[in-house]
Amino acid sequence: MKTELWAIGKTNEAYLQEGMDLYLKRLKHYLSFKMEIIPDLKKSKNLSPSQFKLKEGQLILQKLMPGDHLILLDEKGKSYTSVQFSKHMDHLFMGSHKRIIFLIGGAYGFSEAVYQRANSQMNLSKMTFSHQMIRLFFLEQLYRGMTILKGEPYHNN
Repeated sequence: MKTELWAIGKTNEAYLQEGMDLYLKRLKHYLSFKMEIIPDLKKSKNLSPSQFKLKEGQLILQKLMPGDHLILLDEKGKSYTSVQFSKHMDHLFMGSHKRIIFLIGGAYGFSEAVYQRANSQMNLSKMTFSHQMIRLFFLEQLYRGMTILKGEPYHNN
């Protein structure tokens, strides 16, 4: 089963990209994983936040396939400890999904249509972080979860 992280817009900070590259490289040893960047909307300066979310949502929904399991990284989502997250991932791996897709939305969040399509929502923290930082944090937690499942010493209990 493939696992993917989708994010809106490219990463602007070199230090974040360097960290993401490190975990992307490490993750290859554990699962079929890729990160996909959905380009920022063009000609969007005159759009209201709700119109912006609607258009981004349409881009996202067009990319999804019927067998995909979509998890939104969202402040209203369920929180996990690292160990709980690893068990959740193990459970998802046993499912019949073609792809597990984690989605980081844009600056205005998700459209109602994306919320409706999502299978679940996950919260990485009660604190607010930039959408670019969340990419790195998520990749590190996914890597940590994979090492927990393999019984490796990266996560100290």
